[in-house]
Amino acid sequence: MTDTAFQDFYPDQLSYCYGCGRLNDKGLQLKSYWDGDETVARFSPRPEHMAIPGFVYGGLIASLIDCHGTGTAAAAAYREAGREMGTEPPFRFVTGQLSVRYLRPTPLGVPLELRGRIAEVKGRKVTVSITLAAAGETCASGEVIALQMPEAMLGTSPAPAGP
Repeated sequence: MTDTAFQDFYPDQLSYCYGCGRLNDKGLQLKSYWDGDETVARFSPRPEHMAIPGFVYGGLIASLIDCHGTGTAAAAAYREAGREMGTEPPFRFVTGQLSVRYLRPTPLGVPLELRGRIAEVKGRKVTVSITLAAAGETCASGEVIALQMPEAMLGTSPAPAGP
């Protein structure tokens, strides 16, 4: 694995996502990395991510799968193009479709591990299959169909400061 997360290569103006934006101090700041042909991200849910005592909120699980999927799509696009991460123009992806299967309750208080596998790279579309595990048990799986961000969304000005 490398020391620099995929999301750390996003240009500043594209780094405010609640789930994975490094410039969003109140966000989750998920970090994804290559691990061979798979991608991996780890996240430790906090008490405020609770659904019911002892278990993680399902919306958080969906957000983690979503952000790991779009980050993996960007890394896959760079690999497919034979380019280093962070080179211009940036490859940045948005969610075209997200599906999540909740397989068992996800316990709170243990680190979660997400594993991504590239299912398909086809033009401006990347399909990623993802599993989310807690303490070695798969709790959820999902698929992200990520679409390369339209030129108009790439903009050059940073997001406005929040309240």
